[in-house]
Amino acid sequence: MGSNLGDCQSILTAAFNALEHNPDISVVAHSRVYQTAPVGPPQPDYLNACALLQTRRSPLALMQSLLRIEQQFGRVRRERWGPRLLDLDLLLYDDCILETPELTLPHPRFHERAFVLVPLNEIASDWQHPRLGKTVAELAEACDRSGVHPLS
Repeated sequence: MGSNLGDCQSILTAAFNALEHNPDISVVAHSRVYQTAPVGPPQPDYLNACALLQTRRSPLALMQSLLRIEQQFGRVRRERWGPRLLDLDLLLYDDCILETPELTLPHPRFHERAFVLVPLNEIASDWQHPRLGKTVAELAEACDRSGVHPLS
Protein backbone atom coordinates (compact mmCIF):
# COMPACT_ATOMS: atom_id res chain seq x y z
CA MET A 1 0.00 0.00 0.00
CA GLY A 2 1.14 3.53 -0.61
CA SER A 3 0.16 7.17 -0.27
CA ASN A 4 1.78 10.46 -1.22
CA LEU A 5 -1.08 12.98 -0.96
CA GLY A 6 -2.68 14.32 2.19
CA ASP A 7 -1.86 13.00 5.65
CA CYS A 8 -0.19 9.84 4.34
CA GLN A 9 0.53 8.27 7.73
CA SER A 10 -3.11 8.62 8.83
CA ILE A 11 -4.33 7.33 5.47
CA LEU A 12 -2.19 4.20 5.72
CA THR A 13 -3.28 3.60 9.32
CA ALA A 14 -6.92 3.97 8.31
CA ALA A 15 -6.38 1.65 5.33
CA PHE A 16 -4.93 -1.04 7.64
CA ASN A 17 -8.03 -0.58 9.84
CA ALA A 18 -10.34 -0.88 6.81
CA LEU A 19 -8.66 -4.15 5.87
CA GLU A 20 -8.88 -5.47 9.44
CA HIS A 21 -12.58 -4.64 9.67
CA ASN A 22 -13.48 -6.36 6.41
CA PRO A 23 -15.28 -9.59 7.41
CA ASP A 24 -13.68 -11.56 4.54
CA ILE A 25 -10.11 -10.42 5.19
CA SER A 26 -7.78 -11.08 8.10
CA VAL A 27 -4.55 -9.08 8.43
CA VAL A 28 -1.95 -11.66 9.49
CA ALA A 29 0.99 -9.21 9.59
CA HIS A 30 2.05 -5.83 8.33
CA SER A 31 5.37 -4.13 7.82
CA ARG A 32 6.69 -0.88 9.14
CA VAL A 33 5.98 2.23 7.07
CA TYR A 34 8.75 3.45 4.77
CA GLN A 35 9.34 6.77 3.08
CA THR A 36 10.23 6.07 -0.53
CA ALA A 37 11.21 7.97 -3.65
CA PRO A 38 8.44 8.07 -6.27
CA VAL A 39 8.42 6.18 -9.56
CA GLY A 40 6.96 8.09 -12.50
CA PRO A 41 6.34 11.79 -12.99
CA PRO A 42 7.67 14.39 -10.50
CA GLN A 43 5.67 14.13 -7.26
CA PRO A 44 6.10 13.96 -3.47
CA ASP A 45 7.75 10.99 -1.79
CA TYR A 46 5.51 8.09 -0.83
CA LEU A 47 4.83 6.30 2.39
CA ASN A 48 4.66 2.56 1.66
CA ALA A 49 3.94 -0.58 3.65
CA CYS A 50 2.92 -4.18 3.00
CA ALA A 51 0.33 -6.40 4.63
CA LEU A 52 -0.03 -10.16 4.63
CA LEU A 53 -3.70 -11.05 4.33
CA GLN A 54 -5.72 -14.21 4.77
CA THR A 55 -8.99 -14.54 2.86
CA ARG A 56 -11.37 -17.02 1.30
CA ARG A 57 -12.06 -14.58 -1.52
CA SER A 58 -10.79 -15.30 -5.01
CA PRO A 59 -7.95 -13.09 -6.28
CA LEU A 60 -10.36 -11.04 -8.42
CA ALA A 61 -12.85 -10.62 -5.58
CA LEU A 62 -10.03 -9.57 -3.23
CA MET A 63 -8.80 -7.03 -5.79
CA GLN A 64 -12.32 -5.61 -6.04
CA SER A 65 -12.37 -5.20 -2.25
CA LEU A 66 -9.04 -3.35 -2.39
CA LEU A 67 -10.34 -1.05 -5.14
CA ARG A 68 -13.45 -0.29 -3.05
CA ILE A 69 -11.25 0.68 -0.10
CA GLU A 70 -9.21 2.96 -2.40
CA GLN A 71 -12.44 4.63 -3.55
CA GLN A 72 -13.57 5.11 0.07
CA PHE A 73 -10.39 7.14 0.55
CA GLY A 74 -11.09 9.29 -2.50
CA ARG A 75 -8.75 7.58 -4.95
CA VAL A 76 -9.12 8.97 -8.47
CA ARG A 77 -7.03 7.44 -11.25
CA ARG A 78 -5.78 10.33 -13.37
CA GLU A 79 -2.37 9.35 -14.69
CA ARG A 80 -0.28 6.21 -14.62
CA TRP A 81 2.17 6.23 -11.71
CA GLY A 82 0.88 9.66 -10.66
CA PRO A 83 0.37 10.89 -7.09
CA ARG A 84 -2.42 9.31 -5.06
CA LEU A 85 -4.17 9.37 -1.73
CA LEU A 86 -4.11 5.58 -1.47
CA ASP A 87 -2.85 2.77 -3.64
CA LEU A 88 -3.57 -0.84 -2.72
CA ASP A 89 -1.89 -3.43 -4.92
CA LEU A 90 -2.32 -7.18 -4.82
CA LEU A 91 1.24 -8.47 -5.23
CA LEU A 92 0.95 -12.21 -4.67
CA TYR A 93 -1.83 -14.68 -3.97
CA ASP A 94 -0.44 -18.01 -2.77
CA ASP A 95 1.54 -19.34 -5.75
CA CYS A 96 -1.13 -18.20 -8.22
CA ILE A 97 -0.18 -17.09 -11.72
CA LEU A 98 -3.02 -15.13 -13.32
CA GLU A 99 -3.27 -12.86 -16.34
CA THR A 100 -6.63 -11.20 -16.96
CA PRO A 101 -7.55 -7.68 -18.10
CA GLU A 102 -8.40 -6.86 -14.45
CA LEU A 103 -5.50 -8.48 -12.61
CA THR A 104 -2.03 -9.89 -13.19
CA LEU A 105 -0.46 -12.12 -10.53
CA PRO A 106 2.15 -11.96 -9.39
CA HIS A 107 2.22 -8.19 -9.76
CA PRO A 108 4.27 -7.67 -12.93
CA ARG A 109 6.89 -5.28 -11.49
CA PHE A 110 7.01 -5.85 -7.75
CA HIS A 111 10.23 -7.86 -8.00
CA GLU A 112 12.01 -4.77 -9.41
CA ARG A 113 10.87 -2.26 -6.79
CA ALA A 114 12.65 -1.69 -3.50
CA PHE A 115 9.65 0.25 -2.14
CA VAL A 116 7.74 -3.05 -2.31
CA LEU A 117 10.49 -5.57 -1.59
CA VAL A 118 11.91 -3.95 1.55
CA PRO A 119 8.61 -3.86 3.50
CA LEU A 120 7.46 -7.17 2.01
CA ASN A 121 10.70 -8.79 3.18
CA GLU A 122 9.74 -7.93 6.79
CA ILE A 123 6.59 -10.06 6.68
CA ALA A 124 7.09 -12.62 3.89
CA SER A 125 10.83 -13.13 3.36
CA ASP A 126 10.45 -16.83 2.48
CA TRP A 127 7.65 -16.30 -0.02
CA GLN A 128 8.78 -17.52 -3.41
CA HIS A 129 8.01 -15.63 -6.61
CA PRO A 130 6.04 -18.21 -8.63
CA ARG A 131 7.60 -17.19 -11.95
CA LEU A 132 11.17 -16.33 -10.92
CA GLY A 133 11.67 -19.05 -8.31
CA LYS A 134 13.42 -16.59 -5.95
CA THR A 135 12.33 -15.72 -2.45
CA VAL A 136 11.33 -12.21 -1.43
CA ALA A 137 14.53 -12.11 0.67
CA GLU A 138 16.66 -12.90 -2.39
CA LEU A 139 14.88 -10.28 -4.48
CA ALA A 140 15.17 -7.68 -1.70
CA GLU A 141 18.88 -8.37 -1.28
CA ALA A 142 19.46 -7.72 -4.99
CA CYS A 143 17.57 -4.38 -5.17
CA ASP A 144 18.85 -0.84 -4.70
CA ARG A 145 17.48 0.28 -1.32
CA SER A 146 18.88 3.83 -1.43
CA GLY A 147 15.46 5.50 -1.80
CA VAL A 148 13.74 3.48 0.94
CA HIS A 149 13.87 4.68 4.57
CA PRO A 150 11.87 3.37 7.56
CA LEU A 151 9.82 5.99 9.41
CA SER A 152 10.33 4.35 12.78
